[in-house]
Order: sequence, then structure tokens, then C-alpha cells
Amino acid sequence: MEKRLNEKSEQTKTEDLFQCQSYPILVIISGPSGVGKDTVARRLIKRRPEDFYFVVTATTRDARDSELHGRDYFFVSNDEFARMIEEDDLLEYAVVYRQYKGIPKQQVRDALASGKNVIMRLDVQGTATVRNLIPNAITVFLRTQTEEDLVRRLRERESDSDEGVNLRIATARQEMKRMKEFDYCVENAENEQEKAVDLILSIIDAARCRVGQEPIVI
Repeated sequence: MEKRLNEKSEQTKTEDLFQCQSYPILVIISGPSGVGKDTVARRLIKRRPEDFYFVVTATTRDARDSELHGRDYFFVSNDEFARMIEEDDLLEYAVVYRQYKGIPKQQVRDALASGKNVIMRLDVQGTATVRNLIPNAITVFLRTQTEEDLVRRLRERESDSDEGVNLRIATARQEMKRMKEFDYCVENAENEQEKAVDLILSIIDAARCRVGQEPIVI
């Protein structure tokens, strides 16, 4: 009897060696304004929609002409944002270019529970906050090929005033200095976004195969 129990125990241990526990991961796409965070994040979703959930950020700023509520952002009033803060509904929030932005917790929890990998696009400040809360999040810093490319992209934005553009350029230069805080750096060159998407997909696939992976806890 004891021999059979020992044999069964050894068999169980052997079977465990051929199992690698994998959990949904949280991927943060970050970098300065103008590097293409939204575009890259949405192309990841388009490439493998069954694998990813794109987190929609809440913001108090007005929607641009091409943006839709619930798809690009949750556009909310200052009072509604204040309520979300009071009720601890946000994973993180910050003032970005004089407007509030924040990540609703529940949609992240629901996405992870569904088994999907979660993709967030955050500024550098927000990434640092979430990384402190969720140390096993994967952080990817997007950059342009040169500073000249970044400045040109920001100046070509029709939605910002000259004062707003200058503020974004100054902020972007400071954010570039924090690149080393991230796990990975990916170049998002002009008209070559698919290369950036390919690299990030490789990073995600490797992370899902990592030994000793821990589940995301929020």
C-alpha cells in the first residue's frame, strides 16, 4: 500500500514537470505624446483580437472630432471624475496637460478574469504609478527614430495651440530621459508601425512562456 502511494506521488511530481502555468499579462504601452501609443495598441488588438483587451481611459478633456466615447476614451465631467476618485474606482489617475486621466479598475479586472491579456496605453507618469501597484506588469517604451521626428509629429497635430505644442515638446524631452525605467524599448518609425507591433507581440509571447509567472492582482 505504501509503495503504491509513493509511486503515485512520484508520478504526480513527474506530471507537474510537464505543466507550465500561464496567466493573462498586463502590458503597458507608454512613451511621450506623439510616438503613436494609440495606433500601436489598436493594431495589436486588430492583429489578435481574441487575445487582447484594450483598456479605455477616463478623461475630463473634450473629445476630438475623430474620437468616440467608450472607444477612444470615456469622456466624463469633472464632477464624475471626482466621484470616481472618491469611490476608489480608479487604478491610477493624474493631471495630464491640465486635464484629468485615469484607469477604471473594474474593466481591468473583468478583462483579466476573461483570460485576455490587457493592454494599457499610459503616459510615463501613469506607467510609474501602475508599475508600483503591479510589479509584474510588462512595460514597453515607444520612441520615434529621432527627436526631430517627435517634434515634427507634435507640431503637425491640429488640435493643439502653439502654447500646447510647446508644452508637449518640453514634456516629451523630459519623458525621454526616463526610458531606462522600462522593461523594453521599441522604435515606432514613420509608416513602419507593423514592425513595432511585431516586436511587441514577440515580447508578449515570451512573457506568457516565462517560468514562475505570477497572476496579476488588482
